[in-house]
Amino acid sequence: MDINRLYFIDIVRAFAILMMLQGHFIDTLLDTSYRDLNHPIFIIWSYFRGITAPTFFTISGLIFTYLLLKAKEKGLEKQRMVKGITRGFFLIGIGYLLRIPFFCWLAGKFDPYFLIIDVLQIIGLSLILIICFYFICNKKTILFSIVTLLFGFTIFITEPLYRNLNLTSIPIFLNNYVSKTNGSVFTIIPWSGYVCFGAFLATIFNKNVFKKSFKKIIITSFTIFGGILIFYSSDILVYFSKLFRNQLLMDSASYNYLFTRLGNVLLIFSFFYGLEKYFKKPLILKVGQQTLSIYVIHFIIIYGSFTGYGLNSIIGKNLTPMQAIPGAILFLVTVCLLSFYYAKTNTFLYLNLRKLFHKLKLKA
Repeated sequence: MDINRLYFIDIVRAFAILMMLQGHFIDTLLDTSYRDLNHPIFIIWSYFRGITAPTFFTISGLIFTYLLLKAKEKGLEKQRMVKGITRGFFLIGIGYLLRIPFFCWLAGKFDPYFLIIDVLQIIGLSLILIICFYFICNKKTILFSIVTLLFGFTIFITEPLYRNLNLTSIPIFLNNYVSKTNGSVFTIIPWSGYVCFGAFLATIFNKNVFKKSFKKIIITSFTIFGGILIFYSSDILVYFSKLFRNQLLMDSASYNYLFTRLGNVLLIFSFFYGLEKYFKKPLILKVGQQTLSIYVIHFIIIYGSFTGYGLNSIIGKNLTPMQAIPGAILFLVTVCLLSFYYAKTNTFLYLNLRKLFHKLKLKA
């Protein structure tokens, strides 16, 4: 096994993608009458479902930046940066492609639904943003580390300023990246903040991962800071709001889901990194390495990409918990198996996109 590989990253990615699969399945198909926010089981499910996206964004920033910094040590950072830009645009393209209603278009019916922004576009654009930060910092790791950390905090603290942002004066194509008014699931702000925090963590791992006692120190740090963010970040924001007489900090504290979710992410990192040797199984690692294929396949099955016929339209919100739970398990197994043995499309498209990018670069 590669000694430079952080296996807990693949483990966390596997956890996040599986949580996403069951979350989307149950949320899409569970009968509304069973969505009781006073029921403890549904409360726990909802809470952990809310952790999935922050975990996925943060781990994406961590793994991409870690590989970038490792490439720098080998003098291959330029190639990694080009690969990252290609990857970013590839993810953005796949995000749009999955929502194109080809049958409707063939029937002459057009609507802006496919312009809705989802997780792939945000991750893709965030990776490009990370590369821009790295380039602006002149590839100096310490400066890059500070910039990503400050950017993440700034995006989180200023969330009240853009919470209801809707830039109708710009094309809907661009507006959807900053506003949920038209149905976007995620927006570049604040979610790119998690990717930047992941990039910051990558700088720490890159410099210290092979040092003695680092693993114990970072696990302890994740646990402590995670707990602080979950239980005390709102109080800290209120304290500084009063200290500096700053209303923005008070507004941020009153709806403080960003820092608390970051705390949850750190605890998840602590848990899986601490128990890495127990979860470092070939099957789990393979799931973590196939997240894009899994995402694409699950999206097609649930939401009916291309055809318009998915589980959301065939079954709808009609399942009972006794049907939804085993159904979600079967769905997880089916999607993972399809990804393992039949999903080669993304690799084919990615390799050809890189070839096209290389040809365009040579012509330029």
